[in-house]
Order: sequence, then C-alpha cells, then structure tokens
Amino acid sequence: MTMSGCQGKPRTPTILEKTCPRCGHEIEMFSIDSQMSCENCGFVAYNDTLSCVQWCQYARQCVGDEMYEHMMKIAAQQKAAAAEERRRKQEAKSA
Repeated sequence: MTMSGCQGKPRTPTILEKTCPRCGHEIEMFSIDSQMSCENCGFVAYNDTLSCVQWCQYARQCVGDEMYEHMMKIAAQQKAAAAEERRRKQEAKSA
C-alpha cells in the first residue's frame, strides 16, 4: 500500500529516457517506476536511479514489502555489476 506522499522528502517524479539495449528504441519511464518494457521489442529495462528506496527510512512503508525487496535486489545487482566493471577496467589498465 502506497503512502500518501513521500514521507522522507517531498519529490515530484521525473521522466527518464533510456535506450533499449536490445533494439535501440527509446524507453520512457517515471523516476518512481522500477522497470518498463520496451514498446518495440518487449525488453524489460530497469530503473537504475532507485535512489530514495536505497536510503529512505520510510521506503518499505511507502512502496510495500514486496516492491521494497524487489527494488533492493535490483540495487544490489547494479552495485555488483558496477564493482565488476571497475575491476575489469583496473585489470585492463594493469595489463
């Protein structure tokens, strides 16, 4: 159940534009969406700016347990992927 208004910090959703990695089509999603399917090919793009859920003490109350867990899982995957990318770049520099 979504709370009425953000309890952590008032914020107006913005529109994010992403490029589909599969077909190159533009995908539009709101900053509060966790994912959006590409209208052209159906690829599911994830919002990589899930900032408030990662730090807000009211996030679980605001988005609910299931969505909170889902969004935190995405955030953990993104963090691991970024760390792996940094590791690969560092190895490439050393080689």
